[in-house]
Amino acid sequence: MLGNLQKSQLRIEDKATDNIIRESLLDTQKLQQWFWLNKLESGLPSKLESGLTFSSWFLGVEIRNKIDLVNDHCLRIVFSKGIDGYQEWYWGDGWVQSSLYGISLLPLNLAQTLILSSLRNFVQRQSNS
Repeated sequence: MLGNLQKSQLRIEDKATDNIIRESLLDTQKLQQWFWLNKLESGLPSKLESGLTFSSWFLGVEIRNKIDLVNDHCLRIVFSKGIDGYQEWYWGDGWVQSSLYGISLLPLNLAQTLILSSLRNFVQRQSNS
């Protein structure tokens, strides 16, 4: 894979419960509402689960995603094709943290910042409704 090794760890805090954050990350309909930078393939199940493999497209580049781990407070996704690496999500009441490691020509640090900002806005709207 051509590209640079990129790594980034970001944490945001908000007033959302861990349940709202978990549903926003694992429910594919909600995920598609806030994850506007990444187009997900159609026909995904309603929830992300371990072993699920699917494609997504970021800036027109295909990325293969494999859900490696899902539990009540963690999601780990292994990437291939446009990104070789992985992303881990951890959350609890009032916070979410993302760690991203990958080799790619794509601007992963910028993308991660935009993604977490979009997630924060989405969970804040969910918390207020």
